[in-house]
Amino acid sequence: MRVLMISGDPGVLDPNTEVGKRMVEYREAFGELDILLAYGNAFRFMGAFFSGLKMLLQKKLDIITAQDTEHFFLAWLFSKLFRIPWQMQIHTDILSPYFKEQSLKNKIRVMLAKFLLPRAGCIRVVSERIKKSVINYNKSLSSCVTTLPIFVDVEKFKNTLIKTDLHKKYPGLFIILMASRITQEKNIGLALEALSLIRANKQIILLVVGDGPEKDSLRLKAYSIELGDNVVFEINTADIISYYKTCDLFLLTSNYEGYGRTLIEAASAGAKIISSDVGIAPEVLDQSCIFKVGDKDDLAEKINAAFASRLKPPKPLIPQTKEEYLKLYKRSFEVCINKK
Repeated sequence: MRVLMISGDPGVLDPNTEVGKRMVEYREAFGELDILLAYGNAFRFMGAFFSGLKMLLQKKLDIITAQDTEHFFLAWLFSKLFRIPWQMQIHTDILSPYFKEQSLKNKIRVMLAKFLLPRAGCIRVVSERIKKSVINYNKSLSSCVTTLPIFVDVEKFKNTLIKTDLHKKYPGLFIILMASRITQEKNIGLALEALSLIRANKQIILLVVGDGPEKDSLRLKAYSIELGDNVVFEINTADIISYYKTCDLFLLTSNYEGYGRTLIEAASAGAKIISSDVGIAPEVLDQSCIFKVGDKDDLAEKINAAFASRLKPPKPLIPQTKEEYLKLYKRSFEVCINKK
């Protein structure tokens, strides 16, 4: 099978990065994999378009796949020009009202995605939530949508030994862990607002692991609501599994998620979890551990329940091997090709 993948991540071309290593695995599983890099400004996208034209004129491909809205448009153009089926991969809940509200760019992305959805050869989504959103938007697409979650090595997270014990690092405290990019849609500020409502907050530490453009403003916010001593920021760590295993609670406060990989990672490591109602949260957690998006009072109530040890554990996970995942991924292409 000959696959063209359109990507906006320069790391896909570096076999030493995590995403680059995945490309090596995909290439072995699919047979052939060409990658077209398209990111940055309009001139770079134009350059990518001409590079793609040259590539498609030189070799015959079986399918084109794209993950980001801007790349959907390129995939559709190439599909029209060369009569090659294309797969739309939706990893973000682009039909969530919270996604559209975040920025003008996102409003444009939603309009573009709605135009292209019925023009895709097939659609791969990473959660049942996104599948329902797509079908609710256009019921005629129900036969085109396949749900294939992102691969997480559940057994690895279960079996990895603890190297860092957070309770030795932050003794005597109830540790709430958040691990993500520190961006607007992650709504980490909501966690600060909820924490300010909890009487026991002097015994609680909110440990935020990651980096992003919102970090400085969140630091200021923590001090402005007198929580400066309760909030700690750490850079990304290679030992995140130990953090999952030794925190008292893992928290996700996003306004929207396509999947929510950290929920699976934390659940695999045995952490107790509270999440906003996004991504795969209903598939992983008891409803009592899920709060309404943006509702600080509901979140504060859930944190109080965790502090009092009244939180239910995550649902049992069904492990999947990398080989099984790659077979299903390849199968999603085959289904698309056979629909021609």
